[in-house]
Amino acid sequence: MLAAAMAAGASAVATAQQSAPRAPAPPSATPAEPSEPPGRLVNPTAVPGFWDPRRRPERPDLSRISVIRFLTETDYPPFNFAGPDGAPTGFNVDLARMICEEMKVACTVQMRRFDTLIDALTKNQGDAVIASLAETPETRARVDFSDPYYRTPARFVARHDFDVKVITPQALEGRTVAVVAGTAHEAYLKTLFTEAKVRSYPTAEAARAALMKREVDFLFGDGISLAFWLNGTSSAGCCEFRGGPYLESRYFGDGVGIAVRKNNDVLRRAFNWALFRLWESGRFTDLWLRYFPISPFG
Repeated sequence: MLAAAMAAGASAVATAQQSAPRAPAPPSATPAEPSEPPGRLVNPTAVPGFWDPRRRPERPDLSRISVIRFLTETDYPPFNFAGPDGAPTGFNVDLARMICEEMKVACTVQMRRFDTLIDALTKNQGDAVIASLAETPETRARVDFSDPYYRTPARFVARHDFDVKVITPQALEGRTVAVVAGTAHEAYLKTLFTEAKVRSYPTAEAARAALMKREVDFLFGDGISLAFWLNGTSSAGCCEFRGGPYLESRYFGDGVGIAVRKNNDVLRRAFNWALFRLWESGRFTDLWLRYFPISPFG
C-alpha cells in the first residue's frame, strides 16, 4: 500500500506543491548564496533535523489536554490518504498518533478537503491541523504553528551517466536545466544560476520527460516529489540527486508545522516538546525512513 501511495504521491505532490498555501511565491528580496558545499556526498537516507539538542524545550503542563482532535487532508499521499479500510493513514497521521502517545493523551484524526482545514480549525471543529500546511505570511495571519517538522527542499536531478557531480553556478555555466514554469524553482535558478540555460516546461511531467530524453542536462524542482519519482517505476532508474538540498526560506518557505488556533500556546508548546522528544528518541527518524526510502535531503 505504501509503494502505491508513493507512486501516486509523485504526481499529487508535484501538483499540490504549486498551489497555495503549500508553496511560497517567488520572492522579491535579494537572495542568499547557494548553500551547496563543494564535494558534498549524497546520502540517500538523510533525515531532516530541525531541533537543536542544546535548546531542549521544557515539558509543558499537559493536565489541561485530555484529547486532541487532529484535522488532516483526504488525498495527499504519502502524507495523508485513506487506507484500505477508509481510515486516515500516511506520514502526517502516523506522526500525529506518535505525538499523542508521547503526550499520553487520546486523539482523533479526521480527514477533510485541504481548502477547508483552516476554516474548520478556526471554527473549533478540530484542535490542530497536521496536513503539510506551509507556514507563510498568509497562513500565519490566521493560525499559529508549532516548530517545523519538515521542509520541502529544492534539488537538482541528473542522469546517472552525466559527468557533472558537484553543483555550483560555475559548474552549470552553459548547461541546460529543466524547470516548471512560474515556480519558485524557476525564479531561484534565474537569480542564482545566471549562466545556466534554463528551459521552462508547463508541467513537472514534461520537465522529467525532457531529462529522460536527454534534451536537458539537469532537472531542478521540488525534492519530495522528485524523491518519489526516483524511487518509482516511471523514472526507469535513470537518474539521481546531485547537489543540495536547497532550503532558502525566501524561495522555498519556512517549513511545515502543526497549525493550532491563534494564541493556543498551551497546545503549540506541547507539540514542540513532543516533536523534540520524538526526534531525540529516534522515533521521528524511523518514521521518516519508512516513508522516504530515497530522502529528498540526501
